[in-house]
Amino acid sequence: MATDTQSFKTVATFTEKVQADMCAALLGDNGIPAGVFGADSSYPSLGYARPIEVKVNENDYDAAMSILAAASKAE
Repeated sequence: MATDTQSFKTVATFTEKVQADMCAALLGDNGIPAGVFGADSSYPSLGYARPIEVKVNENDYDAAMSILAAASKAE
């Protein structure tokens, strides 16, 4: 049985799901698959205690950080 050794790295953290979704969409639009983790709580106010994370494959980390940095400068 083959095992997947691919790991994920966090590229951003947020307290609101909509911000995390927008970040993941930006990365996806630039060809980097991204996932939103920690947004499935029944208690949205817990986002302040446990941040919502956007993660990418380890191999895409540097490219994702470059895209997010460029987007941040554009704001």
